[in-house]
Amino acid sequence: MFLFGSKFIGEKQLLEDAIQELFLELWQSKSQTPVYSVKAYLLKSLKYKLLKLIKANDQRRALQDPNDSYFEWSHENFIIEQQESEEKKQLMLMALAQLTNRQKEIIYLKYYQNLSYEEISDIMNINYQVARNLLYQSIKALKKIFSNAATLLIL
Repeated sequence: MFLFGSKFIGEKQLLEDAIQELFLELWQSKSQTPVYSVKAYLLKSLKYKLLKLIKANDQRRALQDPNDSYFEWSHENFIIEQQESEEKKQLMLMALAQLTNRQKEIIYLKYYQNLSYEEISDIMNINYQVARNLLYQSIKALKKIFSNAATLLIL
């Protein structure tokens, strides 16, 4: 859990405290919800706990004196960032449009709905291994589309 959490937050002490708080909360709440994978449940719970912690820290920093900042962002930086974000969005939409309907569906279910392979296979009426293979093929197709687009941009 520590290695997983360190990908979200760099402060060792804060991470250790969050893990301990998580176990304390789990012990106190004793949820009646069935858990199919303890590891997945713990990692997901830690992820959400750390995201809440990061968000709370960001809000505290925003409430601090705005004149206390070390540097100032120019308006051009925001415009450039917005333009780059829009370009990435358009590239992603273009790439997704080139996939088959089943590939689009499995990407949506896995990454936008965060469903497990078992749930996806049930929804799409395919077996577990077919779901895994289909997602692999979908990602492989997206990578190929992106690499072709990058090649065209370089030329």
